[in-house]
Amino acid sequence: MKNCFYLFILALLVSCQDSNPPTDLLLYNGNFSTINSAQPTATAVAITNGRITDIGGPEVVEKHQKSAKKTIDLNGQFAMPGFIEGHGHFSNLGKSLIHLNFLASKNWQEIVDQVAAKAATLAPGVWIEGRGWHQEKWDTPLDQQVHGYPFHDQLSAVSPNNPVILYHASGHALFANKAAMATAGVSTETPNPVGGEIIRDGKGNAIGVFEERAMKVIAGSYQDYLTKIPEDEKLKLWERGITLAEQECLSKGITSFQDAGSSFTEIERYRAMAEKGELDLRLWAMVRHSYNEMNNGKLDNFPIIDAGDNFFTVRAIKTEVDGALGSFGAWLLRPYADKPNFTGQNTTTIEEVENIATLAVKHDLQLCVHAIGDRANREVLDIFQHLLPNHPKKDKWRWRIEHAQHLDPTDIPRFKDMGVIASMQGIHCTSDAPFVVSRLGEERSRLGAYPWRSLLDAGVIVANGTDAPVEDVSALASIYASVTRKRQDTGMEFFPEQSMTRAEALYSYTLGNAYAAFEEESKGSLEVGKLGDIVVLSNDLLTCEAEAIPTTEVMMTIVNGVVKYEKGK
Repeated sequence: MKNCFYLFILALLVSCQDSNPPTDLLLYNGNFSTINSAQPTATAVAITNGRITDIGGPEVVEKHQKSAKKTIDLNGQFAMPGFIEGHGHFSNLGKSLIHLNFLASKNWQEIVDQVAAKAATLAPGVWIEGRGWHQEKWDTPLDQQVHGYPFHDQLSAVSPNNPVILYHASGHALFANKAAMATAGVSTETPNPVGGEIIRDGKGNAIGVFEERAMKVIAGSYQDYLTKIPEDEKLKLWERGITLAEQECLSKGITSFQDAGSSFTEIERYRAMAEKGELDLRLWAMVRHSYNEMNNGKLDNFPIIDAGDNFFTVRAIKTEVDGALGSFGAWLLRPYADKPNFTGQNTTTIEEVENIATLAVKHDLQLCVHAIGDRANREVLDIFQHLLPNHPKKDKWRWRIEHAQHLDPTDIPRFKDMGVIASMQGIHCTSDAPFVVSRLGEERSRLGAYPWRSLLDAGVIVANGTDAPVEDVSALASIYASVTRKRQDTGMEFFPEQSMTRAEALYSYTLGNAYAAFEEESKGSLEVGKLGDIVVLSNDLLTCEAEAIPTTEVMMTIVNGVVKYEKGK
């Protein structure tokens, strides 16, 4: 009987051991920054079924090494939670990797040359699309200009038979050639739409630039052209862009991407991809439609939480109240310093934003509102303040202001009082730095432009990102801007007293962004039970020289415990 009893106990122990699944991935000999205050550092992490099952030191290696399906010696390299892009445009990022991209263009002539080269390859009538130009960042003066914008003549001369539509880096203006304007029927009689402006010369002729809501004049004709392309071709092009966007993000250590505005059509495509296991990184999206388009039952099936094994979530609505500073679209309390008597554009009526806010309340969705100018931010805070007191769970809403770039200092405490997330983009600060003072003047720029330090000291959660494809999707470039407020090319510093610490910057790109999306329980730090999303880097971002941050290399990107990118492979 004793022998039978011992055999039974032995069998039971073996059975219990077998019931614990073997470790899928063991990372060891690493320098982990966990972004977890309870256990700030570690040297080893074990991942099973996509989640962290163990984290610590040599004891973790000893426990899991024999049973691990895959082990990786990090050789002392720095590792941390995968970067979370806090505000970008995923499908537009993909488009920017397919069409002409001008983010690195140094002058107007370079852009004209790129369009000329593209036009030489196309049949007459085929549209040319591009994005990324910014008149304030060119190194060569223009012979003719209005508010720093060039005239269309050069562009039209190299593309006489192909309509051209080139979006401003901010996405809040576009440039069109003569063929595109002719197709759209633009003349001296074409009126400025509400919330937008057609830039003209002294005789009333359009020079080619269409700001904010005026973009629809040209974009409408472009959309008419696109409707003639077979649906299967458009879908293949979209899918190619998504693949390129995934590859670009993974190569830069991004494991989650918060998409700031998806259509219902795109949301269904993303959801299908997630449920089929076809997404290589995690997407979190905001619905982006007008009130009338959403107030028809289409939101009844929202929010969508963790579809496709935690790869796709939709739990927010996106809208906006103004445009961008670079295109004179930011809505200001006082006029632009370099455009007197003009205070920017209110691109969406306050009534429309208020109506969308009621939809967010009704469907238990976050409200995310684009606001750049100090007037725009105040208007949004007023909307929030009007609605929040009527709801007892106001502290749990985590409504967001996207960008929050230029604030009146008196409005900063209101973010904390209402629990509003300041969803900002570090790289915008240094990218815009050359023209901010000319737009706003010294005092407004010093006290309220990208005021991260003031917000953080007030206890506000600051999320971080790049607004890709407005900027390169590089988290490292945005982190460098966040901690130095210095341009990489010229070394120009923009009021460095408003910078973040290293720890704050890493938090803003991990747990801060996770919190801003109600996902802090599953991502943003390395803890047992959380998702196995990790980036391995060539430098320790907490201790390396500041100038080494933007040149740091992404050595490995791991999503769900699977290596999705490895440098050189």
